Amino acid sequence: MASIKNIKHLSNEEINQELQNGAKFVIFEYAVSIIILTFKRGSNIYFIKAGESPLKYSLQYIIPTFIFGWWGIPWGPIYTIMALYTNFTGGKDVTQEVINSLRKQS
Repeated sequence: MASIKNIKHLSNEEINQELQNGAKFVIFEYAVSIIILTFKRGSNIYFIKAGESPLKYSLQYIIPTFIFGWWGIPWGPIYTIMALYTNFTGGKDVTQEVINSLRKQS
């Protein structure tokens, strides 16, 4: 599993409490194109606390995608729009997958 950002100083109890209050685990996407090649990838997993804006974490993926994602034909524009949409709408929610994975490890 990818490393999880923003949980370093939180106990399991604090994480569970945040999840009950509406926190979530998300992945942001980015796209980069080089002439005919386009790469679409996901970030590490981020823990977004309840009431916290994911925008401050997604900007580091939005900006390079906006600048470098368009240039590959045909997938550059398609992947760029998909990644920007995902990031502007709060990222891809992977909370249930993370919880299931953590349960399997226990």
